[in-house]
Amino acid sequence: MKNTITIIALFFSVCFYGQNQSVLGKWKTIDDETGKAKSIVEIYERSGMIYGKIIDIIDVEKKKSVCTACTGEEKNKSIMGLVIIKGLKKDGKEYNSGKILDPVTGKQYKCFIALEGNDKLNVRGYIGVSLFGRTQTWNRVR
Repeated sequence: MKNTITIIALFFSVCFYGQNQSVLGKWKTIDDETGKAKSIVEIYERSGMIYGKIIDIIDVEKKKSVCTACTGEEKNKSIMGLVIIKGLKKDGKEYNSGKILDPVTGKQYKCFIALEGNDKLNVRGYIGVSLFGRTQTWNRVR
């Protein structure tokens, strides 16, 4: 009986531990230049790819902002609800081969993301090769 309980407890521990190792969920974005929190992005999976959408903006005065600098179908869309991460695919411990949109400048960059522990997410946007870019560290929202 003890062995059965131990095996069940171990099974559930592994299941819950594995869930914490996922990029999926809500993340507080931190501006790498100012160090200030800007928004909450929800990262989700659809058709085997990873996407991220802005679900909250920290600065109350910017909550109704629109992406005037964006092009294409994002032009003049509300930043709240805007999908800024598109088409990332899992590659080992990181997700890459997708794009990230900077709603301030309207520019799109190549992107990869990788977990650092359970509650930090490194998000890198770059042009050409990842050497030419910048990284933000986002914090998991519990």
